[in-house]
Amino acid sequence: MRLYSLDVFRGITVAAMILVNNPGSWDSVYPPLLHAHWHGCSPNDLIFPFFLFIVGVSIHFAYQPKLSEGLTKKNLLKIIRRVLIIFLLGMMLALVPKFNFSTVRIPGVLQRISVVFLFCSLIYFKTNWLAQIRLALVLLVGYFVLMTMVPVPGIGAANLEPETNLGAWLDRILLNGHLWAQSKTWDPEGVLSTVPAIATGIIGMLTGQLFSKISEPVEKVTWLFFVGALLIVCGLAWGLVFPINKALWTSSYVLYTAGIAMQFLAACYWLIDVQGIKKWSTPFIYYGTNAIFVFVASGLLAKILLRIKVGEGENAISLWSVIYQNVYASWLSPKNASLGFAITLILFFLLILWQMYKRKVFVKV
Repeated sequence: MRLYSLDVFRGITVAAMILVNNPGSWDSVYPPLLHAHWHGCSPNDLIFPFFLFIVGVSIHFAYQPKLSEGLTKKNLLKIIRRVLIIFLLGMMLALVPKFNFSTVRIPGVLQRISVVFLFCSLIYFKTNWLAQIRLALVLLVGYFVLMTMVPVPGIGAANLEPETNLGAWLDRILLNGHLWAQSKTWDPEGVLSTVPAIATGIIGMLTGQLFSKISEPVEKVTWLFFVGALLIVCGLAWGLVFPINKALWTSSYVLYTAGIAMQFLAACYWLIDVQGIKKWSTPFIYYGTNAIFVFVASGLLAKILLRIKVGEGENAISLWSVIYQNVYASWLSPKNASLGFAITLILFFLLILWQMYKRKVFVKV
């Protein structure tokens, strides 16, 4: 089953990811387009969990027809193949342009997506919906216990500070020298925080199953909004003792963002599939049907523009800066110039994706 509104939701998410990842200047960005400084959740902080939620929903629609045959060798090999491709694409992006294997960042967005896809796919084939609810709860409660009650070796009591929490300690033990360049001592896509990220994917799978079990469109929307609201409230309540935090992917953050994602999907489904209001969504269909391609392509383009230097010696600046300063910053306010640059990238890739869609070119992994 292919759900048009799910493709649109995916497209909106990927376009938003490009928007927040590519400001003309990081010194001039509207606050909603930045991550929360630490605890809290900005609109930017919704993007990645939305994508993992969509991965979970997509797993249900892709594998539901194959449930009767089970996790055959053929199905398992397809899952592993996809996991490896997504993971290696993430590593390629991390290596470009220096290809320095001794310091390359191993965690990353695509790497986490691949891990979540692997575990969620196996869970989907091997368990029913009730077991999936239990497993998600075990992951979230277990992570809460680890992060708030287990002492950090060599540091002391459990804490949620950036460099001294249990997840940061584990990242340094397992991936020292291969972490996020901005911190070097911890990673926002680290090892331990990937555990609750799997729960985000599981909630997506459960949403897909709920969607399929209810036949009446209005009832689907009602249930999705209701369950979404329940998750949001639970996330906010849990956040009083385990703060909502994207970098730590806290359990409260999982529930809160999954609830919003569920309601966003319900809104897209109501507008597009039920009411038939589709015209506005066409650009996002282009993005949603070639999501991995445009994510990788946008990442490579950014690295190329930053790598190419214009001028000589100390006066040399990146082609990115030349374009930004001359085309945008020369006549717009700093924040509008920065935003305009990012929007232009979205429109640039939209033209490419439009042509790909017209020619039925869909890059699948």
